[in-house]
Amino acid sequence: MSTLIIWIMGAGLLLINIILRTRILRLEARLKELSRPEDYVAFLRQQAAQKDKIPAIKALRKQYPELSLIEANKLWQQIQ
Repeated sequence: MSTLIIWIMGAGLLLINIILRTRILRLEARLKELSRPEDYVAFLRQQAAQKDKIPAIKALRKQYPELSLIEANKLWQQIQ
């Protein structure tokens, strides 16, 4: 009987995990829709004038945490 309860609780936690993960992914997608790439590029150009590549990308990701490192690097390559 206790094994059944453990299985039910595990299944419930797995279902909650899937629901929350889906919700987070939807929110991240919505955040990316609302943010404009022009803002990223303008901020990065401002940082690039003052800093090297790595500090500029770090500042960009600090300002816009929804950006991945790969996306930030691609933006850097666009402005160079």
